[in-house]
Amino acid sequence: QVRLVESGGGLVQAGGSLRLSCAASGSIFSFNAISWYRQAPGKERELVASIISSSGNTIYADSVKGRFTISRDDAKNSLYLQMNSLKFEDTAMYYCAALGEFDWWGQGTQVTVVS
Repeated sequence: QVRLVESGGGLVQAGGSLRLSCAASGSIFSFNAISWYRQAPGKERELVASIISSSGNTIYADSVKGRFTISRDDAKNSLYLQMNSLKFEDTAMYYCAALGEFDWWGQGTQVTVVS
């Protein structure tokens, strides 16, 4: 069993930055992918960014390319999402996920971007 705990969300002005963290209770890098998803009110959950464990390759949603960076720290069993140039439409609950034979999700951290 894996427990994922997100932190780092908050209220930020448009154009600002936030860094989300996801701390795992165990090694998450044996999973196929470790990812950040988000869900805005009234919308479906969407993939924001992902690291493919086997290759280390990263995937980004088109809407965040060039602004967000996903990274990991194996020693700390942690995943990060650096978010720059935030826009109002980035407002959502952000979730960390470890995806594999079983999927594990965190409880989410709220990001609110105001103009």
